Amino acid sequence: MAAEWEGKSRGTVLGYKIFVFFISKLGIRAAYFLLYFVAFYFCLFSGKSTKAIFYYLHKRRGCSKTKSIYGIYRSYYKFGQTILDKVAISSGLRNKFTYEFDGIDLLRETLKQQKGGILISAHVGNFEISEFFLDELDEEATISLLITDAEHQAIKEYLGRYVRKSKTKFIIIQDDLSHIFEINAALSRNEIICITGDRYQKLSKHLSASLFGKEAKFPAGPFLLGSRLKVPVLFVYVMKERAKHYHLYARTANVKHRDAQDLLEKYIKSVESILQKYPLQWFNYFDFWEDLKN
Repeated sequence: MAAEWEGKSRGTVLGYKIFVFFISKLGIRAAYFLLYFVAFYFCLFSGKSTKAIFYYLHKRRGCSKTKSIYGIYRSYYKFGQTILDKVAISSGLRNKFTYEFDGIDLLRETLKQQKGGILISAHVGNFEISEFFLDELDEEATISLLITDAEHQAIKEYLGRYVRKSKTKFIIIQDDLSHIFEINAALSRNEIICITGDRYQKLSKHLSASLFGKEAKFPAGPFLLGSRLKVPVLFVYVMKERAKHYHLYARTANVKHRDAQDLLEKYIKSVESILQKYPLQWFNYFDFWEDLKN
């Protein structure tokens, strides 16, 4: 089993076609119903990710074996819902969902400073729909998402036929670090840079710290950027609550200049806090703590 994230998430064009059909023809609840069977399939046939989520629930969260096994299914189902919701919301069904804003005033204040800002999130909840929350801030607000690659281009092209054109820009992380110039240019335009801080790739620079009682590796980039660029830094999560309700959390990070490790420690406390409320919305389906046998 790979100890590190492999740089892409699982999925097929056929799978998206089926769910887009259900959403467009039968509604989101019908797609949720189909998801019961899909989640069960993943429990049976996705051994690596199933082991990873069991480890998270049983070893890191202290759940009983029975509760952890049941939690695997519930985690897959919840993750599937967030994917379906992303498709539904971005294809024009935003008004079918309700939204709660917790800390949006901090985001507004960030924009008022005219310095841009860095939002650090994690693979928890449904951060990919954050742009629909940020639409509430300012029609002129621009989001730049920092990503590792143009993953699954076929799926993106297929979904492009159904979803509205996004205002989100993408900055691809490059080996030659040229993306740093793009980031600085975006911040100078008062744009918001969004990045996740919980997945690193093999051979890339990383930092280490304890998450839920055990040392883990984190990408150094988000914390080096956040601690050096002298712009506002916030931790932001979009968490799924009731069937069609989302809750955005935004919290200001008190950054010590050029202290990436300190920013990481504060980030970890933030992630642990949000997962205390939403334990099943941890969506890192790989050997995050490098503690599973091959």
